[in-house]
Amino acid sequence: MQTTVKLSSKNQIVLPREAREAMHLKGRDELLVVVKDGVTVIMPKPKSWRSALAGAGKGIYSGTYLKKERRSW
Repeated sequence: MQTTVKLSSKNQIVLPREAREAMHLKGRDELLVVVKDGVTVIMPKPKSWRSALAGAGKGIYSGTYLKKERRSW
């Protein structure tokens, strides 16, 4: 989906219905806005940061990972 929205005089935007439905949003839901390198991403705010990040680093500190890294030195 790709669409344009207009910024109001109060610096507000309205998310199109298709975007709200795709993200399963309803009134008063909070959104997370991330801006990096000129790209803006809008997504539903995680209900729990702990569950949102769970497993994000899985395998990084495992023995096999460290062995591979040491061999590459």
